[in-house]
Amino acid sequence: MLTLDTLNIMLAVGEEGLIEEIILALLASPQLVVFFEKFPRLKTAITDDLPRWRDNLRKRLKDTRVPPELTEEVMCYQASQMLSTPQLIVQLPQILTLLDRLHSPYASQARQLVADNATFTPALHTLFLQRWRLSLVVQATSLNQQLLEEEREQLLSEVQERMTLTGALEPVLVENENSAGRLWDMSAGQLKRGDYQLIVRYGDFLAQQPELMQLAEQLGRSREAKSVPKKDAPLETFRTLVREPATVPEQVDGLQQSDDILRLLPPELATLGISELEYEFYRRLVEKQLLTYRLHGDAWHEKVSQRPAVHQDFDEQPRGPFIVCVDTSGSMGGFNEQCAKAFCLALMRVALADRRRCYIMLFSSEVVGYELSGEQGLEQAIRFLSQRFRGGTDLASCFRAVIERMQGGEWYDADAVVISDFIAQRLPDEVVSQIKVLQREHQHRFHAVAMSTHGKPGIMRIFDHIWRFDTGLRSRLLRRWKR
Repeated sequence: MLTLDTLNIMLAVGEEGLIEEIILALLASPQLVVFFEKFPRLKTAITDDLPRWRDNLRKRLKDTRVPPELTEEVMCYQASQMLSTPQLIVQLPQILTLLDRLHSPYASQARQLVADNATFTPALHTLFLQRWRLSLVVQATSLNQQLLEEEREQLLSEVQERMTLTGALEPVLVENENSAGRLWDMSAGQLKRGDYQLIVRYGDFLAQQPELMQLAEQLGRSREAKSVPKKDAPLETFRTLVREPATVPEQVDGLQQSDDILRLLPPELATLGISELEYEFYRRLVEKQLLTYRLHGDAWHEKVSQRPAVHQDFDEQPRGPFIVCVDTSGSMGGFNEQCAKAFCLALMRVALADRRRCYIMLFSSEVVGYELSGEQGLEQAIRFLSQRFRGGTDLASCFRAVIERMQGGEWYDADAVVISDFIAQRLPDEVVSQIKVLQREHQHRFHAVAMSTHGKPGIMRIFDHIWRFDTGLRSRLLRRWKR
């Protein structure tokens, strides 16, 4: 069966112009205009999606089948183009009958042409086919417009749903243009309002704990250039040109306009004493238009100065993905659980802003993983936030899973972040040895986010950095008082 794309090619219908009209109409819709004003950083992300929209519209035109009646009429038109005038005269009754049967818009016009002309000349032959082709072009254009209008409505509905989602999550997850684009890409999934409200709720909790957000940002700045002075670097000198006035006699050499009050002419000073001209005096002073004496002999000479300079090195460390291990034991329930989930949400925000991967691993009796920075990141985040923290603390299994993942090619420069109260059994010696090998030979860094002051020092000695966030009642009250 004939497709709409083939029909457009046969009749030379400009489908690209129709597609552009639909895209422009979509972008000019009031819903998008208001959304762009409210969330300007998401505007670039949506406009970057325009090529995909165009490709989808072209694919729909390519795959859509033309109605059988129109297909049959086009085939008849194509066959009639190959006929000579005498042959067309012979086939004319069958053609008119076919047009009537197909309820073609050209049927009545074709019969009128034949009835108004007693002789079917070659000129009439050409006119007959030209008007027939024009009728087919109109039908094909109408079919294109109808299809594209349906696609526009469907696309607008999809965009509205994604705008609602991204607009709600923008304050929680969007930090820059990178994260805005990533959030828009992840919003293509099938999420309901009740689902992503869980992310909004933990985002509100994170806003009430700014120390958690600051901690995540500090942990995420692992690749910032660090300016380190060399201890034994020799001092070097360099030369700069400095101008200093010379002490030479000054002589009056004429008049000029300036703001030099010490060299004002008497008439200018007189205007300052007249109240009506006082504002005019100040205006000319600001604009440097007061008449003053011009002095001659204000000479300058060059002076060479020296000062020491110190060389500095820039120690740039790799910025890789996050592997976040969250302790879901019973001791991490309640406020600890809220803080741990909110901190993971803050790391997700940092990862989206820096185009990094963020992988969450829950450990208690077993290890469960969630990738928060992939295409299904929002669904994965909701599943993670829906988990309940109950069970024991199997820190060794968590580290074994992290070590196995770090040995893969995609995670060669990953940072491990362990969120726990670290009230657990000591780690096996082989696990500690493997961690030290990763730290020493592969430059992996292991960070601990300790949510209790009772963590075992023997466990925490393996970490490169220990970030303290005590969730005890006293520490919570102190943080609130400091705010």
